[in-house]
Amino acid sequence: MHRRFRNVRRVGLVNVASYLDRGRNRHLAACTAPRCDFSAEYDSRAAAELAARTHRCSA
Repeated sequence: MHRRFRNVRRVGLVNVASYLDRGRNRHLAACTAPRCDFSAEYDSRAAAELAARTHRCSA
């Protein structure tokens, strides 16, 4: 299934985006650094942005 991301923001190396999943708003934080496997889904935008701000890249 293809997700249509909206309201994409960059916080350091991490992209934070919102998308609609089965009628519910979901939020995603994903690191864009090479060889960093961090990505997570959240119920709230605030939680995704907090994860982005506190992420310490292992790559």
